[in-house]
Amino acid sequence: MAKLINTKIWKEFSESGTLGGILLFLCLILSLIIANTSLGESFNDFLSTEIGFHSEKLHLNYSISLWINDGLMAVFFLLVGLEIKRELVEGELSSPKNALLPILCAIGGAIIPAVIYYVLNYGKPTSAGWGIPMATDIAFALAVITMLGKRVPASLKIFLAALAIVDDLLAILVIVIFYSSKLDFTYLMYAGVVFLLLLVFNRMKIKNIYFYIIPGIFIWYFIHNSGIHATIAGVLTAFALPTTADDVESPLEKLEHILVKPVNFIIIPIFALANTNIHMESSMVQGLFSSLGLGILLGLLLGKPIGILLVSWLSVKLKICELPQDATWTHILGVGLLGGIGFTMSIFISLLSFSNPVLISEAKFSILIASVLSGILGYTLLKINYKKAKN
Repeated sequence: MAKLINTKIWKEFSESGTLGGILLFLCLILSLIIANTSLGESFNDFLSTEIGFHSEKLHLNYSISLWINDGLMAVFFLLVGLEIKRELVEGELSSPKNALLPILCAIGGAIIPAVIYYVLNYGKPTSAGWGIPMATDIAFALAVITMLGKRVPASLKIFLAALAIVDDLLAILVIVIFYSSKLDFTYLMYAGVVFLLLLVFNRMKIKNIYFYIIPGIFIWYFIHNSGIHATIAGVLTAFALPTTADDVESPLEKLEHILVKPVNFIIIPIFALANTNIHMESSMVQGLFSSLGLGILLGLLLGKPIGILLVSWLSVKLKICELPQDATWTHILGVGLLGGIGFTMSIFISLLSFSNPVLISEAKFSILIASVLSGILGYTLLKINYKKAKN
């Protein structure tokens, strides 16, 4: 009986999102330790090692770092795309009434941080990083709010999840529009033809997920060579998969269930291990007060909660939306602070924003500090609010 109970507890814990957040945090710490010991140089050499295949017509020989950032992260974006589509068809975003508040808050929580960053970095070489503080890390943010358990209303967790999903959709659009290099329209045409084929499969009601995954790999290759970041292939593939609003498991839901654990427990931790990788220097603390550092810190720490809270307040006052059930304005502020946890997506955008290793390191360090502070402040505020309401 005890073994059965322990198995049940472990299953609930692993599926709650908390375990994924813990693994992500441990990989973050491990990456920092490696980068600041004698192992750092060897680890960087390992990440630079090229593996794959190359011929006159096919080039698939890339560094391990690129395979992680363009390959594994395409699978991450595939899962994000599946979650977005499912929410649009049958989840919180399928109802205009339920969807409007998180959509508006996500927009407000993206625009205000971007404006803060751009104002501080206007006319400087770092101005290209304005997209960095726009993003919210779903895994970390949901892990933190999950750890609060019943101390926050269930509706607040749903609200944060929906907000983070819309936030990711906005980040995807920003990457496609603003962080893509010179476009090769031939490869884009090839990708478009394969994507149309997936849409035909959808219309034909083909349910075998391999009819979508295998062509999706070709879309990845074509987009990778087109100038648009290859991870967008994951989103296109996800949007082509069929799903329904009923309780029958659709191909989209089947693939989502297959991917959720590998992404949360393997892919995102590997990304953190490979990309946190910050060699600490005393100048980095000073870098927090540079236009780059302040843009990220103020964008995530202040811009996110201000944007989310301000839009929520305006929407409710204008009677466009209602607050989530049992939620208060303190809850919304707490969610806004958790929205400032921008770790995975923010680091990803920083890699696209800069080619200078020094700027990338400063950006990563600022993201790390801002994300940790946002998580601590959000968690503390929501916990204190629960204790006050209980008393």
